[in-house]
Amino acid sequence: MRANNQLLNYIDGEWRTASAADALEVVNPATAEVMARVPLSSASDVDAAARAANAALAGWRRTPPTERVQYLFRLKHLLEDHFEDLSRTITMECGKTLVESRGEMRRAIDNVEVACGIPTLMQGDVLEDVTSGIDELMIRQPVGVCAVIAPFNFPGMIPFWFLPYVIACGNTCIVKPSERVPLTMQKVFRLFEQIDLPRGVVNLVNGAKDTVDAILDHPIIQAISFVGSTAVAKYVYARAGANGKRVQAAGGAKNPMIVLPDADRESATRIMCESAFGCAGQRCLAGSLVVTVGDARRTFTEAVAEVATALQVGDGLDERTQMGPVITPQSKARIEGLIQKGADEGARVLVDGRHPVIPGYEHGNFVRPTILQDVNPAGEIANTEIFGPVLSLIHVSTIDDAIELVNSGRYGNMACLFTRDGAAARKFRYEAQAGNIGINIGVAAPMAFFPFSGWRDSFFGTLHGQARHAVEFFTQTKVVVERWG
Repeated sequence: MRANNQLLNYIDGEWRTASAADALEVVNPATAEVMARVPLSSASDVDAAARAANAALAGWRRTPPTERVQYLFRLKHLLEDHFEDLSRTITMECGKTLVESRGEMRRAIDNVEVACGIPTLMQGDVLEDVTSGIDELMIRQPVGVCAVIAPFNFPGMIPFWFLPYVIACGNTCIVKPSERVPLTMQKVFRLFEQIDLPRGVVNLVNGAKDTVDAILDHPIIQAISFVGSTAVAKYVYARAGANGKRVQAAGGAKNPMIVLPDADRESATRIMCESAFGCAGQRCLAGSLVVTVGDARRTFTEAVAEVATALQVGDGLDERTQMGPVITPQSKARIEGLIQKGADEGARVLVDGRHPVIPGYEHGNFVRPTILQDVNPAGEIANTEIFGPVLSLIHVSTIDDAIELVNSGRYGNMACLFTRDGAAARKFRYEAQAGNIGINIGVAAPMAFFPFSGWRDSFFGTLHGQARHAVEFFTQTKVVVERWG
């Protein structure tokens, strides 16, 4: 960071000042304190990073996988040593509670650990005598220079869905963090400095849309990993694809949680509220719809309202806080406008979290937990990703009605079912059209050794982040047919 509090890029093993003069303020969403200034890097900065990554590629690819993972082992230990500092940084720039930030960093480290298994995960296949005297084998080789374009809501975790696998597979990498939350990656790259990776293997370029466009258009960059809204995911997928790049682009969601009458009232209520209001609803696996089936409406509506009303809202650095602010004043205004839109469509505002006053944090971007009852399933609110602490309640008569509602939406990131009935759970798992399914789970977030799935308008591409999908995405297969006399 420069003397004027402006952040730096990390290119070819050096911290560099961006060539662009324009910068944005990085603001603590709970206090409105300006913490830093993030440069809006130009195409020339992206070009410098791409060229550095490309120059490092040949040597890094020839580094044996067993040696490449030694760097990751060292990184894992450094992440553990700086775990609390990184978690606090996430809370300060993103707003979530310390408990949530710690959970995020734990998931990041999990992915480093999984990527350390690359000598096994990257293995190919061999078959002798495909015909007499001829053998055939398939090997995996690096794709080349890869880029990660990360969102604001998980500044520590989401880059690690991709980054460890990129370098473990022998590729080189450029990371573009969200301009709203660039501080966590600044600290992570200080740790990369300490593990003595060869120059150019990992690079950091700050910026916004113009920086992203330069990444999508750059001829050296071969693969793009993106997480964000569906509208931007479609844009990234189309533009990068038109430039011949392989792309994995995760988009938005509208995650339904189905509650059957036999569900455990206490645990289901607690889990659903944690799903809806954790991280202030700013996550792609936030439960945003509760669909009560039959008599569950009478049992669960009041219980959910009681839990939502009692949640402690405030600065995430306060250990007593259960929910922090949303990311920007613009997000707060948009969320409150959508709450009013729901009311205009006929929903009852059962718990109203608009315009709260949090003592000591009057300038923060706070929206308290909000519940909309009797939401119109065909209305805008039932089909719009609010990305805030707003839970909509819809009622149907049967589980078949609930599954039809799930499958009628445009998104397919997650769907959850709460029940004690194994047959109903299997039916739901089999028929629900979503990439991540939860049974008595409110946030069906895959562990690092499973891919983070997503269907329909929640994902564009074929291979997801994490685990074997990441290994397949960041490698290309080569088939060799050989005969020796």
